[in-house]
Amino acid sequence: MADTRLPMDQDEDTQGISWRVKLVIALMVILAVGVVLVTNRWLTERFSETTRNRADLRLALYSGNMISELQRTSVVPLLLSTDPAFGEALRAGNYSQTSQRLIKVQSEIGVASIMLMDRDGRVVGATNRNLLGTPYRTESFYVDALRAKDTIFTAARRGTAGFDFTYSRSIIVDGRPVGVIAVAVDLMKYERAWAGFQDAVLVADSEGTVILATEPRWRGLPLSEALAVREERSAIGRALQATADWAQNPPDAYLSGQAVMKTEARVPFRGWRMVTLTAYDSVRERVNGVLALEIMGFAILLALTFYALSRKAWSQSMSFRRESAELRLLNARLQREIAEREKVQKDLAVAELTLAQSSKLAALGEMSAAVSHELNQPLAAMKTYLAGARLLLQRRRPEEALSSFQRIDDLIERMGAITRQLKSYARKGGEAFEPVDLRQALSSALSMMEPQLKARVVKITRTLPRQPVMVLADRIRLEQVIINLLRNALDATKDRQGPQIDLILSQGDTAMLMVRDNGHGIVDLDNLFEPFYTTKKPGEGVGLGLAISSGIVGDLGGRLTARNAEGGGAVFEMQLPLLGPVKEQEAAE
Repeated sequence: MADTRLPMDQDEDTQGISWRVKLVIALMVILAVGVVLVTNRWLTERFSETTRNRADLRLALYSGNMISELQRTSVVPLLLSTDPAFGEALRAGNYSQTSQRLIKVQSEIGVASIMLMDRDGRVVGATNRNLLGTPYRTESFYVDALRAKDTIFTAARRGTAGFDFTYSRSIIVDGRPVGVIAVAVDLMKYERAWAGFQDAVLVADSEGTVILATEPRWRGLPLSEALAVREERSAIGRALQATADWAQNPPDAYLSGQAVMKTEARVPFRGWRMVTLTAYDSVRERVNGVLALEIMGFAILLALTFYALSRKAWSQSMSFRRESAELRLLNARLQREIAEREKVQKDLAVAELTLAQSSKLAALGEMSAAVSHELNQPLAAMKTYLAGARLLLQRRRPEEALSSFQRIDDLIERMGAITRQLKSYARKGGEAFEPVDLRQALSSALSMMEPQLKARVVKITRTLPRQPVMVLADRIRLEQVIINLLRNALDATKDRQGPQIDLILSQGDTAMLMVRDNGHGIVDLDNLFEPFYTTKKPGEGVGLGLAISSGIVGDLGGRLTARNAEGGGAVFEMQLPLLGPVKEQEAAE
């Protein structure tokens, strides 16, 4: 009996081990499939969100470059329409120098092309001389510019080649339009630049029509039609799409049979929208890399299980060989992904530096215009004092001439103080502030304006308190504001009989300086403090004085306002916070 039981027990043990092996393998396969499915869904959503965020960043960069180009070009028609040379050429009908002048402007500013058209819509000057004589009387950019007083933007379809983008503005001479200046905006260069990247990019206007696209067939189509999901017609294509949809989120569209995700952003210009279509390949590759690692882990675990159960040396050797080969393959793939990611980060850093440089150049241009405007007043005063000193020396009155030279020296010191502000532009702090008596600042400003006041007969009344009116400010910049207000008052009373300017300084909760004139008043109070807004004739002003003054008063913590007086004329009020008792005591010490 003993001999017969032993073989039976061994047979049962063998059958038990075989059953356990099958159960372990089945459980491992079920676990592996479940983990792969869950991991695939979770990683797909996460990597898709990362890819979408990068697409949003690229959209911001693309739209920023495009808006920068549009804003830079929109100023050109305004500048050219105020050029008296073009107005005189259109009035006199002499166009011999217009094309050459436009070519010079194009080389200096860097726009695509410029055209000058007469009252009949005929091109009389152009950077492309082949367009001379071409009629544009019926074109929308010409007709709309004649009807409007402002700069007009037009996007016109150019057959199958795309769209023409144009800024145009009428040229007014003696109160009537005599022609139109048109400046082309080359947005197609951005379209060509976008075509070099993997993503497909398109821009649609406020009506939903595609105006820029890396796919030429999309131009002129409605946005919904261009982005319509096109399914594969063949059985093989439908099978491949079904497999892809199982492994990733449903695609927003298909581009050349390839599933893509759509990222959309609004462009802050006339209701435009920008859309990018990013392929899912990059997401799929990253997900597959992780899934391959998981599958490899399960394969290794299964191999180790077989090794532990079978206890065969050859199984162990084969498992380690497979593990080594798969690890090398995975390591090479991870190295490639790391290199690609570093390259993308470097490209983004270069793009950010380029955008920052563009912003610095724009700020430098605005600052240069402001400093040039503020230096004109001391230069004009120096010219007057030099003429007076020359006359006094000719009459052999050197003592009085020395007084003029002293004033010229003071003006040079003032100009040096203005230019020194450029060095502290980046800091823009309050370290240059000091206690200033508004009465002394007003007297200094009137002294600066003495040459202009002597050239005309203007009645100036001053109402000042007896005690000092102390504020914390930059003396030079504060005097610049007062000079700008006085100069505007003088210009406003130029055509008046009995011109009068009232200067009233008072203090209460704040220090207030009122400059009132009996001129013609203010027509447009809403745009009075906007840069480049002016009611003066071309050549007499660029519209920066009040804009600069408003910015200076704002930096000093105050407010500059304007209104029309009841009896006629304009009233400007500058309010500044008074210097507190603690600060006055510290300043005295």
